[in-house]
Formats: sequence, C-alpha cells, structure tokens
Amino acid sequence: MLPKISKILYATGLGAGAPYVFRYALSQAQQYDAGIVAVHGMEPLSAFAQSLVEQYVSHENSEEMHRQARETVKAALRGRIEQICAKENGGDLESCRITEIRIVEGQPAQVILETAKKVGADLIVMGAHRHTALGETLIGTATRKVLHSSEVPVLVVRIPEGFREDGF
Repeated sequence: MLPKISKILYATGLGAGAPYVFRYALSQAQQYDAGIVAVHGMEPLSAFAQSLVEQYVSHENSEEMHRQARETVKAALRGRIEQICAKENGGDLESCRITEIRIVEGQPAQVILETAKKVGADLIVMGAHRHTALGETLIGTATRKVLHSSEVPVLVVRIPEGFREDGF
C-alpha cells in the first residue's frame, strides 16, 4: 500500500535558501493533494540574556517584545511565502496549499519535531546547507537532529552553494 501524504510540514529558518526549499514542499503538496503547515522555530533568550533584558525593562514589557517579535517573524514568513506563491502560481496562500503558519519559541529541531506530531504531519520538508564535518560535530544542525529523531519521513533539500533569489 502506498503511503498517504495529506499534511506536509515545511520547516524554515527564513534564510536565503527558504524559497528554494519551499518549492519542494509545494511540489510535493501539489503531487499528493496535501496541505502545508509552515513552521519557524525561534530560539529563546538564555536565562542570563533574559535577566539582562529585565534589568532595563519589566518582565511584562519583555514578554510583549517577544510577542511582537513572533508576530513580525510570522508576517515576514507569510510575505515571503506569498511572494513565492505569486511567482509560481500567480496566487495567494490558499493556491500554495498553506493551511497554517506557526512561529514557535524553542530550539528549532525540537520545535519541528513537536509541531510535526501536533499537526499530524506525514512528511517534513526542510533545507540543508553544506557544513564542514568539524562544524557539524561541534554544533550539530537542526536538520541532522530532525532527520535522526523524526517518526515521519523527512525530505532534506540541499540548498545550492551561494543560492540567492531576487526579492528575498
């Protein structure tokens, strides 16, 4: 029996390669008549950084700043996806099968894995840059962590070296 793919999780760090990776998610969604949930994991401030911020602004103001930052990132992600949709389909988010955009505070790999479970994703689509072996050993990558921990298939899209697209 062939697998049923009805929900795709498009994970993005909003880098220069995001449009390239999104096109793979869109292609899969069109092929399988699936919806796409876009997710971006925002790393939280460390406890030390948070305490420094709160020396100058109240906890409530700090929380409000974080909320505004999430909304700004969500609007930027929505705008970028709408640009790609207009370029590819001449349409809006619905024409690109986007059902939801989530901005979640947390470690990116963990955010992706948890979101995939919450939304019932059948496939995760995310990008990867070329890294040195030493760099991956020391710091790891969200892609590698997701690839090794995911319970659903992961499509890793290799972003070409130096990829840049006008308007992004």
